[in-house]
Amino acid sequence: MVLGCYTSIFSFGDSLTDTGNVLHGHASKAANFRRLPYGETYFRRPTGRCSDGRLIIDFIAQSLGLPLVPPYLERSSGQNPRKGVNFAVVGATAVNASFYEERGIYNDFTNYSLGIQVGWFKELLPSLCNTSSSNSHNSVLYGRLDCHEFLRSSLILLGEIGSNDYNHPFLERRSIEEIRSFVPLVIHTISSAIKTLIGHGAVTLIIPGTLPLGCVGAFLAVLESPNKEDYDPQTGCLKWLNKFAEYHNSKLQIELDRIRELHPHVTIIYADYYNAAMPLYRSPDLFGFSKGALISCCGGGGRYNFNPSLKCGFEGANVCDDPSLYVNWDGLHPTEAAYKWIATALLQGPYTIPHIHTSCLSIVVNTTEHSHFE
Repeated sequence: MVLGCYTSIFSFGDSLTDTGNVLHGHASKAANFRRLPYGETYFRRPTGRCSDGRLIIDFIAQSLGLPLVPPYLERSSGQNPRKGVNFAVVGATAVNASFYEERGIYNDFTNYSLGIQVGWFKELLPSLCNTSSSNSHNSVLYGRLDCHEFLRSSLILLGEIGSNDYNHPFLERRSIEEIRSFVPLVIHTISSAIKTLIGHGAVTLIIPGTLPLGCVGAFLAVLESPNKEDYDPQTGCLKWLNKFAEYHNSKLQIELDRIRELHPHVTIIYADYYNAAMPLYRSPDLFGFSKGALISCCGGGGRYNFNPSLKCGFEGANVCDDPSLYVNWDGLHPTEAAYKWIATALLQGPYTIPHIHTSCLSIVVNTTEHSHFE
């Protein structure tokens, strides 16, 4: 199937995709996300997005001519859920939190795992379309499409999800051998969610891999190594952590190939966030990021301007004058400018498998400045 004109987007994931669920699901824990400078670049106010502006999902929606995808937990009266809903939550893991708690690893931010998000989708579905198997009669009776027909024109963005399954134990300095043992379960959980969505009628799904974890400011600050050989001399990223991200992504792609064989009528697109982002870390100046790729625009100081005790959004944190000159926003997430380049690389470049055909996309990118999408 060619990626064409879709009527809705339904998305799942973590902070790379959340457009506001964190504000409604974890108000007390999201205090810094409620404050400027979050959202300052595009929205001029904080929206719950973990950036200064738009995320990849926002650029995808705008390129398809669709509204920005609203958060599920907001439930505002002005929303039209038939145009799409976002179930992603900041801090979400793929695997249920109980798995990690049994091993003494605690996610103190959220327990809204991928399974819970898919559960929300299933609960919402009857209000969007006709779930009855006798679709031809009931579609006429209720004036609504059968769910399989409705989801045929919907784009599903499942992810990015999985990074937090590794982030928390890495930041607790668990051994890489232990964390590596989590990968099969993480992949299995993502796979099960894909199959569930296919079972409900999804026919076009984008499944992102993880970003280069070794280039994330928080990891660079917390897991700083005295050994020069641990760092990529070209990028300054932690080599061993990037290799771990590549390992996760390779296992995910193997599983996606298996699902494609089981469901040949479904288009499953792997979005290579890792390789779409790496050029920004190798040659930031080439893309207009004159302040580099590893130092955060907003943070609490230190070599990478990341301090877990003084996060962006809290009093005392420093903020750069121009986020568009930075790849890294707050030590954990990219800036809007970086997200824009990654989204463009996915939608126009070679970083999706199979390739996304952009017959209905209208992306305008100026390579000399970070102009808004038209």
